[in-house]
Amino acid sequence: MRRINDLRSSLILLILWSCVPTANARQAETKAVEDVPSILLVTAHPDDEALFGGLVYRVAVELGGRVELAVVTDGAGGYRYSTLAEPVYGLDLTNPEVAREYLAAIRKRELLAGGRFVGIRKYHFLDETDSGYTTDPDSILSQVWDGGYVENRLVEIMSAGDFDIVLTHLPQESMHGHHKSASILGIRAARRLGAESPIVLGAWIDALGDSTETRFDVLEGYPDTRTTSTRAKWTFDRTHGIGLDGRLNYKIPVNWLISEHKSQGTMQQIVNVGDVESYWLYESNPEGAEERANDFFDWVNTWPEGSPGS
Repeated sequence: MRRINDLRSSLILLILWSCVPTANARQAETKAVEDVPSILLVTAHPDDEALFGGLVYRVAVELGGRVELAVVTDGAGGYRYSTLAEPVYGLDLTNPEVAREYLAAIRKRELLAGGRFVGIRKYHFLDETDSGYTTDPDSILSQVWDGGYVENRLVEIMSAGDFDIVLTHLPQESMHGHHKSASILGIRAARRLGAESPIVLGAWIDALGDSTETRFDVLEGYPDTRTTSTRAKWTFDRTHGIGLDGRLNYKIPVNWLISEHKSQGTMQQIVNVGDVESYWLYESNPEGAEERANDFFDWVNTWPEGSPGS
């Protein structure tokens, strides 16, 4: 019992410690100005934020933008590949009963630790049930999650945060049903804000040279997810050079983020995977969204003269 209490206390302290802004986050905060875009990430699980990691680092750490994250589930269902993390945390995490008691707190701690590397400033935890793997969003939206609550909560977060852009996972047919469902609810929540809604984009990662190969039009049965083009309209190149002679790049902070998700063993297999982040525009966006998105990506992809790859 004492060991359990000590572990709980340690997790609480680690979570509080992870909330302390890093030097980069404080620097970004002092640089932030009203005309710098703000971004909300809407994801299903703690670790899904890695998909946008390069763009987030560019915006939050280098350009002084504000990035927040809304996570729909508590992540407690992600115990199946936690074997390597069991000695790290001293717990039998692949045991579902143990995972249900401890894994949600562990994954929040990992999320906060990883988010420090890319400059995520604020987190919104909706703590819906993480029920395991399915590709069916219907069951998630109608039976597993309280879809109405999640959508309403996202509306509140978007309204209070006055965001310019919302990023979601591109809801491709083969994806986890949780990812699809979080994207669907993010799109619907933004649409409820009318003309004042943020731009909502869907994202995916590709290898260099393959960013024009991924196709997406709409998730069958969910017209909310229809995009304005089958190919991505914008990209962010994670291989763009940083530092002396451009020997560093944006894959490195993404790798640091991934490395913190130790309870999710399969995450470690995507270290250094994904050269390009590709972004689609949903049709449900308000008038003028494409022009606003063009301005945003022009800003993100404009490099100081003389910098690597400029």
